[in-house]
Amino acid sequence: MSRLNQFCAGKVAVVTGAGSGIGRAIAQALALNGARVHCADINGEAAAAVAAGLPDAQEHTLDVSDAAAVGALADAVYDRDRRVDLLFNNAGIGHAALMAETELADWRRLIDINLMGVVHGVHAFLPRMLKQSTPSRIVNTASGAGLFPHPRMATYTAVKHAVVGLSTSLAAELEDSKVGVTILCPGIINTAITHHIVTSGETSSYRAQAIAYYEKNGASPDRVAHDLLNDVRRNKLFCLSPRTQVGVGWLLYRMSPRLAIAAMRGQISKVLGVRD
Repeated sequence: MSRLNQFCAGKVAVVTGAGSGIGRAIAQALALNGARVHCADINGEAAAAVAAGLPDAQEHTLDVSDAAAVGALADAVYDRDRRVDLLFNNAGIGHAALMAETELADWRRLIDINLMGVVHGVHAFLPRMLKQSTPSRIVNTASGAGLFPHPRMATYTAVKHAVVGLSTSLAAELEDSKVGVTILCPGIINTAITHHIVTSGETSSYRAQAIAYYEKNGASPDRVAHDLLNDVRRNKLFCLSPRTQVGVGWLLYRMSPRLAIAAMRGQISKVLGVRD
């Protein structure tokens, strides 16, 4: 039995955004290694399809922006399993636009889902996890955009920075407890999020190029799930995946914000096929 099998076997896990992409890959990797998985997604049919393909899984239709719904999910999971060992606050959406062309409604939608979705998960599950006698862990999905600048994605970047700030502060707060924290910061990953990303203004005209770039150059969600579960097993605070891609960007930003901005302008231009 591998170390990952030993770590996951018998654990109860909750994964939001489990209907596709990274969330689906996390749910599948957990189940493959012996965990009981609660698959939650706003697309109930997608969650059910993922759960049906796993040996010991339950599906839940869930809008993470609805605090009462997340609370009801926590009730349902604890009624069934009496504990949660691994909570993955993973659900999220994308957004790309110049700041001058970003509407306030876009801000509210991103905050409600990408930030408040994490807040709602922590709020609903953490008090109960703290009462458990065994160790547990909260895993919040941020992004490489939560670590360094992304032009044409300022709204998304701001919200993901907030997830990182929330999570690092939570980790410090929980240092003497049995609940740990890991922050997932993916880079360019080939998932369906590029097909559903909200774009505005001039950036909308480059949507097809961005989708093609992610499909050709993006890492597999399975790779992200593998990296993440191994980092969770090692009690790491950050999971950067792909490590070289995200790690280089983060290191460059810490060394020289100006150089990081120039590098990211070039990267975004490459993704969109446009000269910024």
